[in-house]
Amino acid sequence: MTKVIGVRFKEGGKIYFFDPGEFEIEKNDYVIVDTARGLECGLVVQGVHQENDDKIVKPLKAVSRIATKQDIEKMNRNRRDEKKAFDICLEKIAKHKLDMKLIDVEYTFDRSKALFYFTADGRVDFRELVKELAQVFRTRIELRQIGVRDESKMMGGIGVCGQPFCCSRFLSDFTPVSIKMAKEQGLSLNPAKISGSCGRLMCCLAYEQDVYEYLNSVTPSVGSLVKTPGDGNGIVAEVSLLAGKVKVRLDKNRDGVPREYNVADLTVLRRAGKSNADKNVDRELAKLED
Repeated sequence: MTKVIGVRFKEGGKIYFFDPGEFEIEKNDYVIVDTARGLECGLVVQGVHQENDDKIVKPLKAVSRIATKQDIEKMNRNRRDEKKAFDICLEKIAKHKLDMKLIDVEYTFDRSKALFYFTADGRVDFRELVKELAQVFRTRIELRQIGVRDESKMMGGIGVCGQPFCCSRFLSDFTPVSIKMAKEQGLSLNPAKISGSCGRLMCCLAYEQDVYEYLNSVTPSVGSLVKTPGDGNGIVAEVSLLAGKVKVRLDKNRDGVPREYNVADLTVLRRAGKSNADKNVDRELAKLED
């Protein structure tokens, strides 16, 4: 275990651990820390606490100092100037007729670098753009192409659930999301219903995946051959995964109404295989995955 604090540099951004040293640092303080981009001013979102060593990227950097009033004013001034830089860059992009979409602009704390984040369908020759931006801002310019998930995280918005995007509200890292998750959770495979505003599968599909994986491992799927308690064998016709129940069409009465049984009372004789139709659907929906 190591004593650390958790620092965030952007709202909804990733939390980074730093060594508080001998400083008395509390949650919601601002601190100056040394990062790969140089000195940065960040908000303490996790006060001094012990963290498992396997969650810490070594070597652990120490806090340089607690931010002063002047440091915070400088950070806020940088944020205001980022908005101006954004508008200027938009004009330059239009001037050079570049097929790219500007998403965000960031200054490093010491203003030694300005980072411009954009999305584009392919490669963009922005060499002339960089030259003009360097002449305007008199600092090092870096353009970074990002993905559609990162765009949604930076831009924010309201999801189909009526809540602000998870990625911009509290997710610090993106976790892989697959079509398999939607299928195992019994969701509609209509792209419009399982994809977010970014056009990729919704991040929330991963939240309960562990539970569904377990339930699917102990529950026979539709089409499986099972042995019932006292009524002989039959084919599973319907599954209520969370309720732990299935409806079985009995061999002795194939045209009759399926009977309901608890999963724990059934013996699986043969699990249903994956149909070719399912494989075709998977190929069509693969483009929603990241």
